Amino acid sequence: MGQVAWHSGNSDRSTHPVTSKAANELGLYDRSGNVWEWCWDWLGDYPERAESDPAGLSSGTFRILRGGCWNNSSGYARSAFRFSASPWYSYDMTSGSGLGFRLVRAPVR
Repeated sequence: MGQVAWHSGNSDRSTHPVTSKAANELGLYDRSGNVWEWCWDWLGDYPERAESDPAGLSSGTFRILRGGCWNNSSGYARSAFRFSASPWYSYDMTSGSGLGFRLVRAPVR
């Protein structure tokens, strides 16, 4: 985990520049650790039946965060771990909240 993710055991208590760790097994950088990433999904229970890429709720109070951050243990630094927070709350980034986001652009076809 330490080769691809910043966490409380190796971050020296701060965020780090993008691509300063190795890419994961999919060739993606910074998918785990460093900062929690906001997701489009609203917090809700997953369906009881197995489903690939569930859409999530269409509205709610809390948005999903994934990936862990620099001040969490390495067990949080994985995309399968879900956390939630209110998108309406004003977070003080100097307090160590560890929140961030990733911009994704689909290729033009």
